[in-house]
Amino acid sequence: MNATFVIRPAGTADHDQIAEVWHESASLPTVGPATMPTLQDLRRRVDVEFNAGWDVAVAARDGEVIGFVAIKPREAVLDQLFVRPDTLGAGIGQALLQHAIQAMPSGFTLYTRSGNFRARRFYEKAELTFLRDDLHPRNKDPVTHYGWKPV
Repeated sequence: MNATFVIRPAGTADHDQIAEVWHESASLPTVGPATMPTLQDLRRRVDVEFNAGWDVAVAARDGEVIGFVAIKPREAVLDQLFVRPDTLGAGIGQALLQHAIQAMPSGFTLYTRSGNFRARRFYEKAELTFLRDDLHPRNKDPVTHYGWKPV
């Protein structure tokens, strides 16, 4: 497997692959909601979110999207960060998180499912600060909020 990848701005042609990465990754146990949206639902949501102001960068290898980070800079929110399950541990998530840090240098917040221990370890290892536990605004699943601020 070729370990190299590039981080680049997402384009309209990437929307299908972004939805695929999102669906594959969020379908892993403890990652997505208890009732997982269909791939088609997430594909429609990708368009809605882009139109609402998502700023998205993708990690791509050999023309294939293998991860993405969606941010809302005006709100200082990291909204989504996912990588293909077969690429976990390859540094892609770290590169996407660094992209978010560079894009929002004054800081940002995010949340992840409280039971998603892999994501929580990832954010804590990256020195994001635990803010609080809460419930997801739509599906009421337990979520954990984190924040990043420059030192």
